[in-house]
Order: sequence, then C-alpha cells, then structure tokens
Amino acid sequence: MKKGWAVFAAFFLIVIFLSGCRDKVTPEERLAEYLGHWNNGEFADMYSNYLNEETKDIYGKKGFVERQEKLQKDLGIENVEVTYTKPAKDIEWDSEKPANFPIQVKMETVAGPVEFEKTMTLVHETHDEIEDWFVDWDSSFIFPELGEKDTIRISTTTFARGEILDRNGLPIAVNGTGYEIGIVPGKFTDDEKKAELIELLGTTAKYIDSQLNQSWVKPDYFVPIAKVSNNDIPLLEKLAEIPGVTRKETPMREYPYGEALSHLSGFIGVITAEQLEKRKDEGYTESDLIGRQGLERLLEDRLRGENGILIYIDKAEEGAEAVTVAERPAVDGETVSLTIDAQLQKQTYQAMRGEAGTSAAVNPKTGETLTLVSSPGFNPTEFMLGISGERYKALETNPLKPLFNRFTAAYAPGSTLKPITAAIGLEAGTLNPTEGLTINGKTWQKDASWGDYKVTRVHAEAPNPIDLNKALVYSDNIYFAQQALDMGSKTFVEGLKRFGFDEEIPFTYGMKPSQISNEGTIGSQGQLADTSFGQGQMLTNILHLASMYEVFLTEGLMYKPTLFLEEEDAQVWKEGLVSAKNASIIRTSLRNVVVDGFAQAANLPSVPLAGKTGTAELKAASEDNGRENGFFVTYNSENPDFILAMMIEGVEDNGGSAYVAELVSRVFAPTGENQ
Repeated sequence: MKKGWAVFAAFFLIVIFLSGCRDKVTPEERLAEYLGHWNNGEFADMYSNYLNEETKDIYGKKGFVERQEKLQKDLGIENVEVTYTKPAKDIEWDSEKPANFPIQVKMETVAGPVEFEKTMTLVHETHDEIEDWFVDWDSSFIFPELGEKDTIRISTTTFARGEILDRNGLPIAVNGTGYEIGIVPGKFTDDEKKAELIELLGTTAKYIDSQLNQSWVKPDYFVPIAKVSNNDIPLLEKLAEIPGVTRKETPMREYPYGEALSHLSGFIGVITAEQLEKRKDEGYTESDLIGRQGLERLLEDRLRGENGILIYIDKAEEGAEAVTVAERPAVDGETVSLTIDAQLQKQTYQAMRGEAGTSAAVNPKTGETLTLVSSPGFNPTEFMLGISGERYKALETNPLKPLFNRFTAAYAPGSTLKPITAAIGLEAGTLNPTEGLTINGKTWQKDASWGDYKVTRVHAEAPNPIDLNKALVYSDNIYFAQQALDMGSKTFVEGLKRFGFDEEIPFTYGMKPSQISNEGTIGSQGQLADTSFGQGQMLTNILHLASMYEVFLTEGLMYKPTLFLEEEDAQVWKEGLVSAKNASIIRTSLRNVVVDGFAQAANLPSVPLAGKTGTAELKAASEDNGRENGFFVTYNSENPDFILAMMIEGVEDNGGSAYVAELVSRVFAPTGENQ
C-alpha cells in the first residue's frame, strides 16, 4: 500500500512539473510548432491543438481542415514554406496581451508560385484547464484577400497547337476552321431527308434521335450532330439543301494538301487509351486531342504547348471584382517548318494518277528533302473528325492500300541500281568504261555450275561491243552481272556499304534501311549477279535511292537527308564515293538513257532530263511472269535543283518503267508538254 502511494505521489509531482513547464512555453515556440505543421500540411493537428476558440467557433473543422486539404489537391499546392521574423531577444511576453509575428508564406501551385506576408497573432487562453498560446486564424492566411464567404476558382486557357509549314511558309497542318453541322428540330420534319442526312454524315438514326431527345433541346435550338471540313464543298452544299440542317463555324485543324501530304502530315485525334497510359503524368485527359500519325505524332511534344491556368478569388460581395491569386499564361505550341516543298509534293502526287507507289525528291546541293509521297493517300480530316468503322474498313481493304506508308518501306530497286554498281566498279578499277564486251543472246550464265540459273536481258539486245554507256542506255543485265563478277562480292559489298546499305538512314522520320540481302552478305555468284542490277534480296528505300544519285552531281558526296529547315544544310553522310571524272562519265550516260534509251517518255523538249529507269520483277517460284515495280530516278541535267525518284507498283501491263518515266516527266514539264 505504501508502495502504491509512492508511485501516485511521483506521478502527481511529474504532472505538476510538466504543467509548470508548459506555462513557460513562449508564443514564439508555439508559433514555430504551428508553422512546422503548416509546412507539412498537417491541418488536423493545427486545428485540434493550436487554434483559439473563436477561430474554431467561426470556421469549424470543415472550414479549416477540409477546405485547406481540398485546396491543396485542387490547386496542386506543394513546396509550402512558411517562416516568421524572429522578435528581439530581450522581449518579455505578457499573457494579457496578444503576441504578433510577421510571417512569410511561399508555395507552388498549378498556376505558378504564390508569395505573401501576413501578421499572425497568438493569444493566451485556457483550453481544457491548460493555459497556452493559441493562433488567432482567419481565411486570409490561405490567400491574403480571401474572405470567409469568398470562393476560390480555377480556370484554364487552352493553348494553340503548333503548326507545320513547308519551306515557303505554306500550311501543311494548321489551326483553321471547319463547320459543326446541326439540326434545328422545329424545321427538321422530313423523314426522307433524315435518311439522306444519315447517309451524308455516315451516322445512324439512333445517334441523331439521341441528340434530339436531350433534355435541353427546344424546337428552335441548334443541336450539333457532326463536324465537317470547310474544304469538303460538295458535302456542305448537299447538307445546305436539307431543311432544318444548318452549320456553325468552329475551330478545327486543317490539312490543306489533303491526300498529297497525308502520310507525312498524319493527323490528330482523340487520345487513345494506350497513349493516355504512357502520358498520364504529362497533363493529358481522356478528351484531349493528340498526334495519332505522321509528323503530328512525331512532333507531339513540340506542337502541344501548355494550357494557361488562372487561380482567382470570386468575391462574395456584390459587384466586387475577382482577385487574381496566381496565373500561368498559355504557351502555344511551336511552329515547325519543313524542308518539304508542298507545291512540288502536290504536283508529284497528282502526276502519279492515284497509282500505288512512292516518290522522294532531294536537293542535291544540300540534302534537303523536298517531297515524300505515298500514293494513294487518304483524307487526314476524316480521321481527325472520327472515321466510321465502315469507312475505315473500306480503306483497309482497298487493294491499293491507301493507309500503307510506302515512303518508309524498302523495295527491290531494279536497274536504278546500275549507276551505283558502275560507280563501285569504276572506283575499284575493275570496270573500264570504254572497253566493250561481246554479249550475244537474251540469256547468259558463267558456266554449267550455275545449273538452271541464267541472267536474262529485259530489253532488246544492244549492238556489240557493249561498253558502259550502251549498258546503261540499253539497261543490260548481263553486262552488269559480268562486271559484278569481275569485281567480286567482297569489293561489291564493301562498295554498297559505302553508299549506306545495311545501316540506318540518318533521317528524322523512321525509314526502313536499305539492305544488300537478308543476311547482309552475298552467298553465291548467282546472287552477286542478281544484286548487281537491283534484284535478288536487295531492298532500297526511295529517299535513300534519290540521295545516292547525288554523288553524280556532287562528285562523290552524299548528304544526310534533312526534313526540318532548322537542321544544318549539306551535312555529309558519305564522301569519296566517285571521282569527278567517273561522275562525269555516268552523268553523260544518264542523259543518254533519256535521249536514246528506254526513258524517252521523259525526253522533254524544254527540260533536258537525265536519269535511269528500273524494273523489279516480283514473282513466286511457280510463276513464269510476276508483278513488276517500275522506277525512274531523274534530274534536270542543266539545272539540277532536285533529284526525283519514283516507284509505281504493278507496271507489267502498262509499259513497265517507261510508264513511270512518263509520269515523272509531268512533274518537270510545263503544262501540256509531253502529256
């Protein structure tokens, strides 16, 4: 019993001691504790242990704790730093008087930094029989001009998406306007016209009815149904003829060159679930538009920009002006200028007549990419506005494959490789351009060890003896096969690699690399022969093919192809590929190909074109005759502003590569010439 009384007495003395110590806590120490909780966002502790009774009566836990916790989340408040100005060291605190401290508040919000100074007052009170200093708080400690009944609001200003322009400032993907098509219910009463509207817009009766049956709809209201591009004139005219159907102008992304630049420009659309997952920490929402294909997707981070955010106090007093707390102005996306010549691109696309194929043009003096065409194209606006499943299926099953981007792919180049083979042989010293070979017959094989394999001439036999010029003019497969055998696979493969085969094309837009073969080697003499004239397993990207022909105009230099005007011009990719003398020899022959050879469809009276045709046969082992891809690579021999390479699929029934030469001539020829 005595032991129990001793423990109780000791406990009683400790309580008295602690109570006595608590009485000696200064208002500065209490303030420091309070500010520590504030900096850590511990509002419940601040409310329970540090607020005076009057503050609690006025604001309650909801007005203090819940409000500030919600604001922290909604306004993205972080990095809170609250400090105070220390009082003089010799100050004596009087519990009968309030203690005032200047405090400094700093924080980051979604709209930018906020800083302010206030005076915080602590008063001496007794709470639950404990005397201490307590904070006299009001809502102005959240933001200085915030009253008890005021409301904090946040608003967003949308940025303008960056635009894509061509080298001359012409619009490729820009912020323009389109039309929102809507119905005025009181005037839309003809069921036959309703069926017509459904067909024109590619929608359903169920969707139109759901729009018209919304609770807010009245007979004279405009009820939106769909959006239409402002350049779809035929559709707009038909819609205008339907009673009760009207339109309103609305902001819309525009693609003025449509199909001609569709694969390059790409399009924007509502963000996909996959894209949202990848970018969930970058401020995207489910309703945001994002680049879905092409440059719109590749340049998303540059084009997107940043929304502006305004945090303001909506004053409760009638007529009082709102007070800005913090504001981050909207930052528009970048304007990106391409090396592409949009008019030349359009002209090239139109020259291809909707045929399946691809084209690329480069400036041989700088390496700038002037055109990148994949034909046929598609309408980017269709995808931007939301293409129907039926329409997408029609595009997907179209045998011409308009959704397939051909300029990123690689194809067997056929005889367009022969000038490259010639350059390798000339530089290796195994090919004498003036030495004539005697070649007889349509087929040739080195010896019986080749079995059934033979090299076949595609065109009529050239008159013997056949030198390099005749071999290029007549596109003689046998001549080039023999030259490749003379130089050997090692020399030939090394030469092709110096031209950039089997390596990534140094280009901003992802291109399939050109390859010598599937393994990067040549395993037999027959494969060596086939590869010498662009067959076998060789594949070449169309942009790379155009770039390779630069060496005949630059005396051995091949430039890195560029796509953006901001990139440095004339960056050397490969050098020393052909001497000035050998380049001149090949240039002469390339002109003769057009004048005397199988590219005479491009022999224009006013434009002296030079170039090389090529036909690559694609057939299964069981076929005698397969499909053919036709090529033509050309330039103006007197004024080579650009080299244009074009490939058209399925030319076996319309003149082969000569047909492609005729299409290419339309890009260079004045209106009506040779057409």
